[in-house]
Order: sequence, then structure tokens, then C-alpha cells
Amino acid sequence: MSPINAKLQAVRARIEAASHATNAGSRRIRPVTLIAVSKTQPAALVRDAFAAGQRVFGENYVQEAVAKQAELADLAIEWHFIGPIQSNKTRLIAGHFDWVHGVERMKVAEMLSRHRGESHPGDPLNVLVQVNVSGEATKRGVVPAEAAELVRAAASLANIRMRGLMTLIENVTDPEAQRAQFRMLRELFDRIRAAGTELDTLSMGMTQDFEVAIAEGATLVRIGTALFGARTPKEAA
Repeated sequence: MSPINAKLQAVRARIEAASHATNAGSRRIRPVTLIAVSKTQPAALVRDAFAAGQRVFGENYVQEAVAKQAELADLAIEWHFIGPIQSNKTRLIAGHFDWVHGVERMKVAEMLSRHRGESHPGDPLNVLVQVNVSGEATKRGVVPAEAAELVRAAASLANIRMRGLMTLIENVTDPEAQRAQFRMLRELFDRIRAAGTELDTLSMGMTQDFEVAIAEGATLVRIGTALFGARTPKEAA
């Protein structure tokens, strides 16, 4: 068994266990999907992970991702863009990704919709609105009070399929502090759905906290370090 295969199996086992924990299933409307966050990782390692059964990958850097996608064009990978979205990158993102995590402005949603219509007519882009639940100035995302309005407005765009919400919580180790922030996003998600907007996806949880996120209803978890190891200081920068 390859090292990446062993790590994938270990993470999947933890996801499965967390998914069946008390009350976890009642908070979730779709099964949990693992996104292997492959930023800074070589295409060869992504290929190894694909051979081990992983099909969904996340990237943060547009140019790096596009080059990697070209090397892996023979593989049926579902690509997620995760990270801040610059206006001048919206054409590349709309043309090369299946999902976008992190829309926080209507202007960006409009640009993604326009470019998606140009590159993939009839194939809407799956979009998640990023919400800043921690209130930290260093975190991106719309404030919770404005999330519902952005979700509704972006959902009306022709080439956008609005799927749900995502967040990056405060970097804390206390599970209860983590849980409170994940719960805030889930409750916001539930309110928006109750008001009539169809949503089915909550993207929350990473290597250090994904089991708590699953307990609070996450349907997508974004795992990098547990699969590929810690990045070097240069990569982290």
C-alpha cells in the first residue's frame, strides 16, 4: 500500500466514525465528501491519490492549479477552488473549476457567472458563499448578517448554482470553541434554507478540526496536512 493510500484510508475511517457519532447525521442533509487539498503538491502525488480512489481535490493558487490540471487532464477529477478570489482571476477560475469556495462579494459572483457562461454554457458553476463566523479581521468572508442576502442574489445569476456556505474558523484547539463557530454557520445555513433558498452544502472543517465540523453538519471537509504532510515554511508563506 502506498503512503498516500494509507493516509487516505485513515482519514476516511475518521470521517466515517465522526459521521455516525450521536446526532451528527441529523444535522446533515448530504453525506460527507473529502476534499484533498493538494495546493503546492506535485501532479504526480495527486495522480497517486487518484489511483487510491480520491476523486475530489482542492487548490488555492490559480496558476499552479491550471498547470496541474493540464498534467492531469486524463483523470476525471472534480476540482474545487478554495481561497480568496481576485477579480482578475475570475475568468480562469470559472473556466477551470467545478466548485468555488469563498465568494464574498456580488461583483465576484457576477464575474464568475459571466465567464462561466462563456467557457461552459449550460453547465453552471457550483458556488459557496464564505462567511466570517469568527469576526477576525484576518479572515475573509461576508459577515453573518449579510450572508442570506448575498446567497439569494448570487443564486439568481444565470451560470451559478448556489450550493451553500463555507467558513474558516478561528485557529483554536478547544473543541467546544470550534463547535460554537461551526454551529453558527450551520444555524445560518438552516435559516437561509427555511426562508426558501435551496442549499445542500456546508464546507467546514480541516485537518485540525474536521471531526467537530462533521458533528455540526459539515458535508465537505477540506483536508491537506493529514494527507500530504505539513507544508514547508516557504510553501506555507
